[in-house]
Amino acid sequence: MNSTYLVIGAGPVGATIAQQLADRGDRVRLLTRSGSGPVHASIERLRGDATDRDTIAQATAGVRAVFHCMHGSAYAADAWRAELPRAERVVLEAAGRAGAVAVFPESLYAYGHVTAPMTEQTPRTADFGKPAVRVELLRARDASPTPTVSVAASDFYGPLVRTAHAGERMVPTVLAGRTMRVLGDPDAPHSWTYVPDLGAAMIKAADEDALWDSFLHAPTAPPISQRALVQLYADAAGVPAPRVSRVPTWALKSIGAVHAGTRELAEMVFQFDKPFVMDSSASEKRLGLSPTPIETGAKATVDWWRTQA
Repeated sequence: MNSTYLVIGAGPVGATIAQQLADRGDRVRLLTRSGSGPVHASIERLRGDATDRDTIAQATAGVRAVFHCMHGSAYAADAWRAELPRAERVVLEAAGRAGAVAVFPESLYAYGHVTAPMTEQTPRTADFGKPAVRVELLRARDASPTPTVSVAASDFYGPLVRTAHAGERMVPTVLAGRTMRVLGDPDAPHSWTYVPDLGAAMIKAADEDALWDSFLHAPTAPPISQRALVQLYADAAGVPAPRVSRVPTWALKSIGAVHAGTRELAEMVFQFDKPFVMDSSASEKRLGLSPTPIETGAKATVDWWRTQA
């Protein structure tokens, strides 16, 4: 029997989930500040603020699950701490009253600095900057009486993904044949999560009561370096791979001393300086899902970017 779901946010994750749900015949309420999102007969696009209790109460009425895919207004710890906990409290309260599960896309930030592949059992205790905010959010979800699922992903790639290391910073550069300048070590193994795989995992977690109140890893293909991903994009596009060079970490930190945006980026460069690997095998077994081969995902990504002029 078809169900009704609420999706908050129409970034790459929210839009992908809304489309996947609609394509399988479910009804979707898609809430954003602007009323934007994919156009589909089964998607009702709503305009509203995720921190407004009345708006969220109305939107959650009768839904099976809430997918809370809201972003902060800025990539900064201060903005996240001011905005995200408040919105999550409103969503958790409304979902609980509606008898719905709240499902969240999550990053790997809460793990902080790691020296081995990350599993679901790796401590999530980061105590600095943006990662500390993610830890606080996870603890609040654990403390809520509303059932929750957090599905963690590594750096995104795939259709609809723009603001990402493997999105607008990489694909258009490869297509144009320009030198690709990357953060950190271009040859360090790194995990990349295909956003349609994250969406599928979040939907499966919402539909399976046995997966509620858990922390999962989105199905993610074996790690490859930034240089290797550039090569895959070039192969998928049928163009020569561009030269890859490194943006020195010291330069980022120096610029960050006077430029806030660069400072926030430099805070997370440790994820690229050394191997940064997520092991999703345990969650894949629980979900009954497998990651899309990265070659397949790279081709879909390039094909989508070529439609974006």
